[in-house]
Amino acid sequence: MSTLVKTILRFILFILVQAFVLDKVPTLHQFVKPYLYFLFILWLPFSISRVGLMFIAFAFGLCMDYFSGVPGLHAAPCVLIAYIRPFVLNILLPQETTEASYIEPSISSLGIAPYSVYVLLLAFLHNAFLVLIEWVQFGSFIFFVGKVTATTVVSLVLIFVTEMLFYRKGKYRTNA
Repeated sequence: MSTLVKTILRFILFILVQAFVLDKVPTLHQFVKPYLYFLFILWLPFSISRVGLMFIAFAFGLCMDYFSGVPGLHAAPCVLIAYIRPFVLNILLPQETTEASYIEPSISSLGIAPYSVYVLLLAFLHNAFLVLIEWVQFGSFIFFVGKVTATTVVSLVLIFVTEMLFYRKGKYRTNA
């Protein structure tokens, strides 16, 4: 299956799972809201430019906003993590080896430790920005930190369960 077809299928699948499954789950606690949809952005190929990545993230966030009924709530955090993603990858990985050898970020292409840091950092940034936008008014800082932490932990559990269920081999680039 080509990378473009796989990316389009993931786009549709992540939106449908978030909108029709995870958003319908009753809130586990006042802190916890399960988010998995932003994993689509984390799984995008290395070869996409930063501008292309941000455009795809914006379109993806707008689709998520359409299904959630809140304009801009998901688009802004998606664009933020799309903007920061190349910086995080540059810090975590040697450029010559991974991006030149592999098509997309995964546990097999990055290794368990760098992939875990990559997912943790971007999940935390996404959830912190999303909760900040959602929260709008400043109340209890402890409530904010608790909600961001709990949402990030639940998101990380969902991400690693998804990684185990849909194991992606490290696909090598070819010269063709």
